[in-house]
Amino acid sequence: MKHRRISRRRVAVAGAGIAALVAAGVTLQSANASETPEASAPKTLSAGAAGKLASTLVKDLGTDTAGTYYDAEARSLVVNVLDEDAADAVEAAGAEARVVRNSLAELRSARTTLRKDATIPGTAWVTDPTANKVVVTADRTVSKAEWAKLTEVADGLGATVELKRSKGEFKPFVAGGDAITGGGGRCSLGFNVVKGGEPFFLTAGHCTESISTWSDSSGRQIGTNADSSFPDDDYGLVEYTAGVDHPSEVNLYNGSSQAISGAAEATVGMAVTRSGSTTQVHEGKVTGLDATVNYGNGDIVNGLIQTDVCAEPGDSGGSLFSGDKAVGLTSGGSGDCTSGGETFFQPVTEALSATGTEIG
Repeated sequence: MKHRRISRRRVAVAGAGIAALVAAGVTLQSANASETPEASAPKTLSAGAAGKLASTLVKDLGTDTAGTYYDAEARSLVVNVLDEDAADAVEAAGAEARVVRNSLAELRSARTTLRKDATIPGTAWVTDPTANKVVVTADRTVSKAEWAKLTEVADGLGATVELKRSKGEFKPFVAGGDAITGGGGRCSLGFNVVKGGEPFFLTAGHCTESISTWSDSSGRQIGTNADSSFPDDDYGLVEYTAGVDHPSEVNLYNGSSQAISGAAEATVGMAVTRSGSTTQVHEGKVTGLDATVNYGNGDIVNGLIQTDVCAEPGDSGGSLFSGDKAVGLTSGGSGDCTSGGETFFQPVTEALSATGTEIG
């Protein structure tokens, strides 16, 4: 589907008509399809290559861009832009340009207002580049009065915010791949890493905040905490204290494993796989970046990857990967692997940088 080209001037002239089209579920792109001149076909890209091109274009175009995402079906990068000049630059680079209404500055301002005026347990918000809005989701624990407050704040933010309800409950999945246990709790190992030539592994921070010494599924002690960050972030670093194998791979629970050669930034639309000790292996895609989730009790985590991959208690800390690249550590979410749901992940690249470790 061609997103290109709706001029900034035409969007402004549409005025109230925009709201009517959005409310009716009709996109401006499809509504004006007959007026949209054909552009050259975008390059066919892998998700990793799309992520690299997105970083370059965002850096070069700065405030003229308003988010990017990967169209997995077309295998192309879509870049939201604010004007025709930026659209020309995007298409010249081999991506697909989509002229949108809301700038990143406007969406960031909306998030700031939500953080100030609508910090409610059981809510999550994420900047969704496919919708060009901040999507706020309230779980089943949010009361009618709290929903009314959310609605009031969202109404004040106009077309920059969309409200949704979840039948599930946002919570950290306390209870990679293999099971790790301690203190009566169970989580999952994320990725094996190296620091100063010594072996460590990454898992979720809400796991290492409550458990300091870890054992494998057979009960053998294998490691102790070296670093932990939760809330705000959700990563923990554990140093191996036992002479066990620590290959750079993820358990696929079918007698095989996926080798992990490095880490990658998530891209909206990226196909991903999660491995965890409760529900084992499930697949899906990245649906949002820089998500904020309020798990309650003051536990608010920022900068998470949002996905449509399911998970359940005990999967916390487990691996999110795309091919041979590490992407995230399971944080929490809503739903389960029977009815479905959404799951949030701590970006691995941030955890590696903060702990001074490398995939290995």
